[in-house]
Amino acid sequence: MEPRIGPAGEEPPTPDKTTMCAEDMAGGDASPTPRDSRPSVFHNIKFFVLCHSLLQLAQLMMSSYLKSSISTVEKRFGLSSQTSGLLAAFNEVGNTTLIVFVSYFGSRVHRPRLIGCGAVLVTLAGLLMTLPHFLSEPYRYEHSSPEDTSQDFKPSLCLPTMPAPALASSNGTCSSYTETRHLTTVGIMLTAQTLLGVGGVPIQPFGISYIDDFAHHSNSPLYLGILFAVTMMGPSMSFGLGSLMLRLYVDIDRMPEGGINLTQKDPRWVGAWWLGFLISAGAVALAALPYFFFPREMPKEKHELHFRRKVSAATASPASQAEDSLAEQGLGESQKKQDGLAQIAPDLTILQFIRVFPRVLLRTLRHPIFLLVVLSQVSMSCMAAGVATFLPKFLERQFSITASYANLLIGSLAIPLVIVGIVVGGVLVKHLHMGPLRCGLLCLLSAGLGMLLSLPLFFIGCSNHHVAGITHQSATQPEPALFPGCMKLCSCPADDFNPVCDPSTHVEYLTPCHAGCTSHVVKEARDISQVLYTNCSCVPGGQPVLGGSCESSCSSLVLPFIFLVSLSAAMFCITHTPSFMLILRGVKKEDKTLAVGIQFMLLRVLAWMPSPVIHGSAIDTTCVHWAVSCGRRAVCRYYNLDLLRTRFVGLQFFFKAGTMICFALVVAVLRQQDKEASATAPGVAPASSPALQKKLLVSDLDRKREDSRV
Repeated sequence: MEPRIGPAGEEPPTPDKTTMCAEDMAGGDASPTPRDSRPSVFHNIKFFVLCHSLLQLAQLMMSSYLKSSISTVEKRFGLSSQTSGLLAAFNEVGNTTLIVFVSYFGSRVHRPRLIGCGAVLVTLAGLLMTLPHFLSEPYRYEHSSPEDTSQDFKPSLCLPTMPAPALASSNGTCSSYTETRHLTTVGIMLTAQTLLGVGGVPIQPFGISYIDDFAHHSNSPLYLGILFAVTMMGPSMSFGLGSLMLRLYVDIDRMPEGGINLTQKDPRWVGAWWLGFLISAGAVALAALPYFFFPREMPKEKHELHFRRKVSAATASPASQAEDSLAEQGLGESQKKQDGLAQIAPDLTILQFIRVFPRVLLRTLRHPIFLLVVLSQVSMSCMAAGVATFLPKFLERQFSITASYANLLIGSLAIPLVIVGIVVGGVLVKHLHMGPLRCGLLCLLSAGLGMLLSLPLFFIGCSNHHVAGITHQSATQPEPALFPGCMKLCSCPADDFNPVCDPSTHVEYLTPCHAGCTSHVVKEARDISQVLYTNCSCVPGGQPVLGGSCESSCSSLVLPFIFLVSLSAAMFCITHTPSFMLILRGVKKEDKTLAVGIQFMLLRVLAWMPSPVIHGSAIDTTCVHWAVSCGRRAVCRYYNLDLLRTRFVGLQFFFKAGTMICFALVVAVLRQQDKEASATAPGVAPASSPALQKKLLVSDLDRKREDSRV
C-alpha cells in the first residue's frame, strides 16, 4: 500500500519508507539506485515548465488567430458578422462542455500524455480550419468575370450592347452545389473551432496541477508566474502573425499567370488568412512532442520535505517530533478541506460526481460576494470578447485602414497595455496588503476611470462618405435621384463590386459601369499600377475616376482611438487580481478550488460564447449595402459609419457600466459586513477565554498564510 503520514505519536518515517515514497512518486519506474544514474531531462520540472509555456503560447496563438482575420474570412466566403461571431464563439462550446470533468479525472490519468493528446487535437483543428481554402476555387474578386488577368476591366465597364438578361447573370449561376459548398465551408469551420476548444481543455488545468504537484512549494509560484507571463504573449503574437499574413494575397499558392491588379487598400483585397493557421498548427505540433515522454509522476524537486524530515528526526526531541507530526496531520487535513470536491473526486464514480456537482454549485452561488464578483467579471468578459473579436474589423471599416495595419496596432499597443494593467493590479494588491474591502474599492475606482476614458470614443471616428446609390447626401433627397438616368442603358450587374472614386467630389460608385464609364487607362508609377476609367457619363463634367475606394480624410484619428481603447482596457484589467482575491476570500476553504472552476465555466457560458454573436448582430444592423449571393445576404460592403461607431462603442459602454455597478454592490455588501462585525465585537470579552484567543490567533495565522500563498 502507498505510505502515508501517520498520526501523532507514530515514529518518523524510516529511510526505507522514504525511498518507497520516492519510487511511488516516480510512477514505479524509478531504478533501485537512482543516485547512481543521471536523471532524464524529462524528469525535470523546470523542463516541463519550459515546454508548457511554449505549448500554451502556441495554443493561445492558434485560438486567437481567427479574431485577427475575421473580416478577411467574411469577405472570402461571404459571411455576415453574426455568422463570423458564431464561429468565434464555437471555440468555447467544446471547452465548456468538458472543463467541469477536469476536476473529476484529476490525477487518475497520465496528465502529460493527455496534454499531448489535447495538443494533437488543437493541431488537427488548425489544419481543418485551412481546408476550406484548398477545397474552394481560386478567389475571384470580380464575380461576373471569367478567371483571367483582365477580370478588372471589361466586365465592369458600361457596355450598352450587353443584353438586358445580364442583370441576373451572377444569380443565374446559382445551383444546389453552390449552396452546399457554402454550408460545407461553414460546417468545416464550426467543427474545427469545436475541436480547438476540446483540445484546449486538458492543457492549462493539468499543466498547472502537474507543476504544483512536483515543484518545490517555494518555487511553484515562480514557475506559474513564468508560465502566465509567457502565455500572455500569445494573443499579441497572433495579431502580429495576422498582420504579416494578411499582407500576402489569399491565393499566393495558386497565383494567376498575369498576377493581380489589387492593392491592400482595395476593399476587395483578401489576405492569406489560412497561412497563419498552418504556422500556428506547426508550432503546436512541435510543442506537443515532449509531452509523450514525460512520466506520469516525477520525483519532487530538490530541497523537498523529505530532507527536512530526516534532519528534524535526527536532531529534534520526541516532544517536538510529536508536535511536528501533529502539525503535518493538521496541514494535510486543511489541504483536503481546501481542495473540496476536486480532492474527493477520485473517490467518486462519474455518476456520483455529476450528482454532487449541482449541489456544490448552488451552495457557491448563494454567496453574495462570489455572485456579484462573477457577474462583474461576466460583464467585463462580454466587453473583452466583443473587442477581441471585432475591434480589427471596426478599425478597418471606421478609419479606412488595411486589416494588416489594424492587427499591428492591436498587437503592439492594446494587448501590451492590457498585460501591464493585470500586472499593476497584482502589484498593488501585494504591496498595499489589501483586504477584501480595499480590493473592492480598487476594482470600483479602476472601473470608474475606465468608463471615463471610454466617453470620448463616441466622438472619435469618421463620417459616412457619399456612395452613389447607397448613401444620401441629405435626408430629403429621394433615393431614385442617386441613380441618374445616364446609366440605364449600361445594363450594370446588380451584384458587381469594383469601386471607383471621383476625386473632385469624393463620390464613390459601386463599379465603373455605375459611373457610366466606357473605357480605361492603366498608369504605371513606382511599381504600382493605377487604373483610370474615362468617358464617364454619370460623373459631373465627364471627368475620369480612379479605381478603388475614396481615401478617408480622418484615418489619422485611428491612433488616438486605439490609445484610448487600450488605456480603458488597461484600467479594467487592474481589477483582475483583486477580483480573484475577493472570490478566494468570499467562499469556504473547501470550495475554493471548485469555485474558481465554476467561475471560469460561468464566464464561458455567459460571456465568451454569446458575446461575439451579440456584437456581430449589432454590427450587421448598421449595414446599408449587402452583397447578395444566390438570393441570400453575404458580406456587408458598406456600413453607416456613425451608427456603427455608436452601437459598437455603446455596447462596450453598457458592459462597462454593468461591471461598475456590480463592484459598487460588492463594496456596499463588504461595508455592511464590516459594520455588523464591529457591532458584535464589543460584546466579546477579549481576555475571557484563553481558548478563544488561541483560536483567533490561529485563524489570523491561517489568513496570513493564505494571503502569502495567493
